[in-house]
Amino acid sequence: MSAPGRLVLIVTCVSQTGIVAAYSRYLFEIGGNILEINQHNDLASGRFFMRIAFSLPDGDHDPARHHTALSALAGQFDADWSLRDQATRRRVLIMVSRFDHCLADLLYRWRIGELAMEPVAIVSNHPRAANASVDTGDIPFHHLPITPATKPAQEARLWSLIQDTGAELVVLARYMQVLSDEMSARLAGRCINIHHSFLPSFKGARPYHQAHTRGVKLIGATAHYVTTDLDEGPIIEQDAERISHSDTAEDLIRKGRDVERRVLSRAVHYHLEDRVIRNGLRTVVFPD
Repeated sequence: MSAPGRLVLIVTCVSQTGIVAAYSRYLFEIGGNILEINQHNDLASGRFFMRIAFSLPDGDHDPARHHTALSALAGQFDADWSLRDQATRRRVLIMVSRFDHCLADLLYRWRIGELAMEPVAIVSNHPRAANASVDTGDIPFHHLPITPATKPAQEARLWSLIQDTGAELVVLARYMQVLSDEMSARLAGRCINIHHSFLPSFKGARPYHQAHTRGVKLIGATAHYVTTDLDEGPIIEQDAERISHSDTAEDLIRKGRDVERRVLSRAVHYHLEDRVIRNGLRTVVFPD
């Protein structure tokens, strides 16, 4: 979990000299203490990415007080930047269908303090009974059924819910419906999906059965940002599980549930901690 008073500064710009020195000097001048610093030069795109976690002297924990100075500093490098107090938890809306293992895992990690988020709603295209094994506590549950004919109306209700709850992140925790291009565009950079295989591979229905038929020795999962290109969004995290010739399709499903939980929780954690920076079709991820 993030410590109180821990601020995170994100800077992206064209790669050039003096960036780290300039920001380090500024933090020194205001009495800031750098707790963590990560940087990456993308040689292919010529872009520079930096994440600085720092604290300020007692009584100086308002990021807005430094907006003018940081804007001027960013102007020197023509940089995009953001500053956030990690003590303020992001509001998260979770979407799920019948498979609730990822939902259960996210809520468990939230309850033990592993995910610094505030769940504001759970949305499902199935009634609550489909996820009866998960203790959702006092988190509001919304049943939004969907058919091809009702999809525009359902997404209109979903968008209203996102706005009403102030959700800053939407997590598709095995939500087995495709968001429209319009909704995907609205949620650009703040909607994470877990895909039940490596991307791109074994797309479509019954991916584990396809993998079993092909005799694979590895299965995996991919967490990525949702874009208008189905399952082609920037990848945040991936992981794998070893497969034996003696494993059945049901064994692959069981092992798949484990890797899906791990990959999605790590991706959500990285996003909540401001450790993911978009880089075109890719991401820069600074793990902790």
